[in-house]
Amino acid sequence: MSTLSLESMRADIARMLHESPADILDDDNLMDLGLDSMRLMKLAAHWREAGARLEFADLAANATLAHWWTIVMRSQAGAA
Repeated sequence: MSTLSLESMRADIARMLHESPADILDDDNLMDLGLDSMRLMKLAAHWREAGARLEFADLAANATLAHWWTIVMRSQAGAA
């Protein structure tokens, strides 16, 4: 299992949006930046493969990196 970090998630999002990771702020609404549901599903699948327990609906409900990282951290704490 690969290690998922806040910065690796930021890099994945930036790659998906063809942006620099520095341009993706923790509280940016990622849908406003151009992330659509298909790309979000791809990201969620990729992160699940890395060991995160998260669902598309949880990510779509609040489309910020800060919120998504909270979900990942909660899932990692539950797995410990």
